Amino acid sequence: MIIMHGMDAGALPRLASTLADRLRAMPALVVTGARQTGKSTLVQQLVPGTRRYRSLDDLDVLDAARRDPEALVGGTDPVTLDEIQREPELLRAVKRAIDRSRTPGRFLITGSANLLRMRQVSESLAGRASYLTLWPMTRREQRGEGRAGRWEELLASPDADWLDLLAAGPDEPEDWRALALRGGFPTPAVTMRRAAERAIWFDGYVRTYLERDLQDLASISALPDFRRLMRAACLRLGQLLNQTELGRDVGLPQPTVHRWLNLLETSYLLVRVPAYAVNRTKRLIKSPKLYWGDTGVALHLAGMSEPEGAHLENLVLHDLLAWRDARLDRAEIGYWRTASGEEVDFVIEAGKYLLPIEIKAGARPSLRDAAHLRSFRAEYGKNARAGLLLHTGSTLDWIAPDVLAAPWWRVL
Repeated sequence: MIIMHGMDAGALPRLASTLADRLRAMPALVVTGARQTGKSTLVQQLVPGTRRYRSLDDLDVLDAARRDPEALVGGTDPVTLDEIQREPELLRAVKRAIDRSRTPGRFLITGSANLLRMRQVSESLAGRASYLTLWPMTRREQRGEGRAGRWEELLASPDADWLDLLAAGPDEPEDWRALALRGGFPTPAVTMRRAAERAIWFDGYVRTYLERDLQDLASISALPDFRRLMRAACLRLGQLLNQTELGRDVGLPQPTVHRWLNLLETSYLLVRVPAYAVNRTKRLIKSPKLYWGDTGVALHLAGMSEPEGAHLENLVLHDLLAWRDARLDRAEIGYWRTASGEEVDFVIEAGKYLLPIEIKAGARPSLRDAAHLRSFRAEYGKNARAGLLLHTGSTLDWIAPDVLAAPWWRVL
């Protein structure tokens, strides 16, 4: 099923194919993601027929949630509760209502925070809810295709068929820098055409996050320091996360950096990619790598007008996360790096198979670019699929017997 996302620029399908299955299976479905990804529009258009809609962005509804939560969730009609992170205690009333009647799909809940990371929420809904993350729009969502990249097709096809599979697509070349600058939030990505307009939107987004959304999660008075940390994080995309070093650069103690990074991650602004953890014969680096939930916001915070190679990596990661979190069968996304310096940007772990992915901002892929992919495959043997080398040129070919070089736009 494809869910339509209404916008001034027209209706665009969103990547939400498992929503109906999840609503049929559990009493509650929780849709989370950063503010302005389109959650509210999505859930208001989700189910035909009668469904009460209550947004906690409405101060009267927020007051009712605090004074009489039972009345807000009572009754037999299905109800949608939007932006529930503004009053997490409301989840206790939802829990009691579900325990009285476990009707599938009774509650549809959204939050601009990862509610699973909020202890009182995860405890209240344990065994009662399914969770779905709505990320900013992928490139194919922005083009009206309502999907992420071609990861599912690649995993389902024999490696030898990958070249023909990607060559058969109707895809057209695109400037990845333009995609990185506009990001994936629906308004700047689809309805705005001028960089100046997007800059105003991004500035307002950051201000709203700092002055209101962040305060829903934790009381922080040192907002200039918090914003300085955000900027420093945006300047370190694709790098190993060293909290002590980051704190030293911005003049903050490590415990404060740790707590604030957790808040950014809970808000879906920051993304930490874990290391692929299976250690065979090589000594592996275990620190996470740091990325951002949206490249447009990251570039704005960093004060950069020209994307770099790390932003192309970030675009690929964003597409992978959107694909992963929309599928029912869980997949894991990590990176691989050894102490000797061998590194693969991303590894998809789906079932017993591993798909290694390397991203190069250059237009002429070479056999040298494939070296670490081949090292990874040698390390993990039959479990490793062929390596995928994404680049910015036009070459679609096997540059090694086990590494396919492909333009990034043929996959994303």
